[in-house]
Amino acid sequence: MGAHGRAVRAVFRTALRDVLVLLGALTVLGVAVGALVAGLPGVWGALLGVGVALIFSATTVWTMLRTVDSSPTTTAAVVMASWLGKMVVLIAVLVVLRGMDFYDRWVFAGVLLVGVIGSAALDYRAVSRGRIPYVDPASR
Repeated sequence: MGAHGRAVRAVFRTALRDVLVLLGALTVLGVAVGALVAGLPGVWGALLGVGVALIFSATTVWTMLRTVDSSPTTTAAVVMASWLGKMVVLIAVLVVLRGMDFYDRWVFAGVLLVGVIGSAALDYRAVSRGRIPYVDPASR
């Protein structure tokens, strides 16, 4: 692995770490707000929202981190497969939760929205601040 691979891994590690910290803080804050707003159903809504946000946010960064040394075609295939898997999981979770009333839907939606948008912003920040060389001198 050259300097380019190390730089890319550092960016993805930063993004993954930041997303996990965000979701940890969101768990604490979401559970507290959910409990205040809706009681136990609010707590469950917050926990479910963080869980779905974790599946969406962390899996993309994790798959990118795992395929840094792969070809662009392999990376694209793995990312697309993980995206498709996330969609299947999301639809299954929403279908299962549709008829249940043990969680607050508004808390679930709010926590999920904050988690997904926040993680996208953190991913952007990690990539924009990353020091990734455009040219790998070793490959010339």
